Amino acid sequence: MKSRTFAPSWGALFSALLALPQLSAAFYLPGVAPSSYEQGERVPLNVNSIKPVAAQDALLHSVMSYDYYNEQFRFCQPEGGPSYVSESLGSILFGDRIMSSPFELHMMQNETCKKLCTSKYDMPSAHFVNKRIMQGYALNWLVDGLPAGQHLLDDLTGTTFYSPGFAMGTISTTDPEGPTFFNNHYDIVIEYHKVNGKEDQLRVVGVIVQPGSRAYKGDNLECNDNQTPPVVLAEEDGTETEVTFTYSVYWTESPTPWATRWDKYLHVFDPKIHWFSLVNSAVVVVFLTVTVTSVLFRALKKDIARYNRLDQINLEDLSGTSALEDGVQEDSGWKLVHGDVFRTPSHPLLLSIFLGNGAQLFVMTGFTICFALFGFLSPSNRGSLGTIILFLYTLLSFVGGYVSARVYKSMNGEQWKLNMGLTPLLVPSIVFSTFFFLNLFLWANGAAGAVPFTTMLVIIGIWFVISIPISVAGSWLGFRAAPVEPPVRTNQIPRQIPPATTYLKPIPSMLLVGILPFGAIFVELYFIMSSIWFSKIYYMFGFLFLCYGLMIITCAAVTVLMVYFLLCAENYHWQWRSFLAAGMSAGYIFANALIYLISKLSLGGLSGTVLYIGYSALLSFLFFILTGSIGFFSSWWFVQKIYKSIKID
Repeated sequence: MKSRTFAPSWGALFSALLALPQLSAAFYLPGVAPSSYEQGERVPLNVNSIKPVAAQDALLHSVMSYDYYNEQFRFCQPEGGPSYVSESLGSILFGDRIMSSPFELHMMQNETCKKLCTSKYDMPSAHFVNKRIMQGYALNWLVDGLPAGQHLLDDLTGTTFYSPGFAMGTISTTDPEGPTFFNNHYDIVIEYHKVNGKEDQLRVVGVIVQPGSRAYKGDNLECNDNQTPPVVLAEEDGTETEVTFTYSVYWTESPTPWATRWDKYLHVFDPKIHWFSLVNSAVVVVFLTVTVTSVLFRALKKDIARYNRLDQINLEDLSGTSALEDGVQEDSGWKLVHGDVFRTPSHPLLLSIFLGNGAQLFVMTGFTICFALFGFLSPSNRGSLGTIILFLYTLLSFVGGYVSARVYKSMNGEQWKLNMGLTPLLVPSIVFSTFFFLNLFLWANGAAGAVPFTTMLVIIGIWFVISIPISVAGSWLGFRAAPVEPPVRTNQIPRQIPPATTYLKPIPSMLLVGILPFGAIFVELYFIMSSIWFSKIYYMFGFLFLCYGLMIITCAAVTVLMVYFLLCAENYHWQWRSFLAAGMSAGYIFANALIYLISKLSLGGLSGTVLYIGYSALLSFLFFILTGSIGFFSSWWFVQKIYKSIKID
């Protein structure tokens, strides 16, 4: 009996690729190993910065986060004051400020109406807290590294999930202009799981907090009495509101193992939208790629055959009747510019610097998405995304320096020292200066998201001590390598460029080329922006990986098509045109961010608006360099290929 071998279908491979993030939930990296507790052992409850989420009108009203122990909140502090919990660099950059708390949780020991402390709120602090409640701020706690959340139901899919964070207070549903109710009591429900084979070893696998507002009278702490009126912080001058904070703890056993405890937090809102977007983008990309390939293949094959046949004919025999040559020149004009197509573009130093940084961003983005796809950036390891981005960008400075030097040398650049120095300095300086300027707004508003000055010094140290030397080493190797030689010679006198048609002019061509790569990532970009600004967990890296690939293919295909039409119109200035046209998709991303600001956000203050627009412009600038580099290198490869295929005397 012969054994049969089975070849996996494309559908099975596709499904396995999308399932990789879910499969990777079964293992974790060192540093996030499970913590086991015995009965009665204390379980740490740490507090994180207080961040805004969607208010009751489903809009985001602020982008500022605050320290949990900001003096205006008057929250209870542990004896001796709170202490900071060590965090990774990425966690600090993403706005986490984790500190100890006065809550005492002991494994499998329930508590009821346990008093924390009593605080008094005067008019300024009451106004501050009430405003934060109206803006939809949420408290963020961590129990054994797991975020405390609320148990919610997705009406669309009918599934339940845990949403990280819980409301600081509520607004009256009957009277929107009425008072705000401040939550001062917390019912903490903790799910635990027994380790197989070790019944005395218990692990935390879920945390739910149900906040409530209780205006206690004296020492009568009846937190389970639903008749107790809510706490309203009075904002009258000269009055103080006394608030007593209490909490209850309930332990429940759960069948959920520790390895999959994050699954209930990783909820996909409307998964059909993801699939529809992916299928739609794939169809567009396949149609576009097939169209570009067929058009270019047929046209180029016809052009190259005519050109090479023309070279074999003795042109002296065509005296006075050069109809064949004229026909070829009229049909396709890209051969006519063979002596100018590899002419050095204007500002080659700036272009090479952008291309080097673009190649660096391209490789870094690819590696980051792949790491996330295989589960190495688990949400249990807080700040791992920011840390790996900074780590990869620093190490890949070698790629940026090498590509920039190699491109600059191929463009016959002479200021090699300037190229070597500006490649690791120009773009990072723009990014760091913008980041520092926006950080000043956070410092001025006392926001927790402001990066500490010491962290800034660490970033500068990594930049100058590690990144710049690595980039210089790459540039040195790039200048020592042989330049990319053009397949044809460049004429000494530049050819005159005829007037272009409307769609080949710079602005129309940029608008046409840039919209297609943006369309490939539009829907996924919406979910990413929602996770960033609404403090949600994004983990659909399988979809993101495929969208990134579709964006690369789309960007390369449409840019190559534009360059072909440009050369046929006898315009040989394709270098900057390909870079700017492909980079125009960043303009659509910034425009989309402005539409998102109008439709989903309601930032009343100037600081919040400046921060949102500033960070959106910064991300758009990096995306501009990334997509522009993809467009340039695909066009460079295309131009090299077609001019190698013809015979030039």
